[in-house]
Amino acid sequence: MFLNYIKEFFVKKSLKNNLHNVKNEVFTSHIQTVGLLVDESKFRHSNELINELSLQGIAPENIKIVVYRSKFKKKKTYSRPTFGKKHINWKGGIIVDFLTEFTETEFDLLISYYEIENSILMMLTSKSKAKFKIGFAAVDKKLNRWMIDTDIENYKLFISELFKYLKSLK
Repeated sequence: MFLNYIKEFFVKKSLKNNLHNVKNEVFTSHIQTVGLLVDESKFRHSNELINELSLQGIAPENIKIVVYRSKFKKKKTYSRPTFGKKHINWKGGIIVDFLTEFTETEFDLLISYYEIENSILMMLTSKSKAKFKIGFAAVDKKLNRWMIDTDIENYKLFISELFKYLKSLK
């Protein structure tokens, strides 16, 4: 228990250092690929969220999702790439390959679908090489380029607001 607090402290410290190096890119292109970082500790409707993105014209094969669970069970098989605290080391480094691949992929759009500040999720968002990052207004303003102020359970409103603003940009 105590070691988890120390690990959390070091991950937050690493995150703080990463937030100083955030570069804001301008959104100028059509969205082809979407990265989806979801906290399934609080939100269990990932399939519906992907369906909403598909209804907006994003091909399902162009949506890549990784899921965080606060209580990760090693022996349980998950339908999506799932990770927990054990997959991040003390320095905020990623231990598993699918997370490294996710953060290294240059998505056109990264949706950070979590509304409670979790240092591990925030670290992955900051390390992502996505061109444009969107998240909830409740999370640190330095992390995402756009913030949408809705409830996490209201995914339909989140996606409709997102695409309404994206269409106005074009």
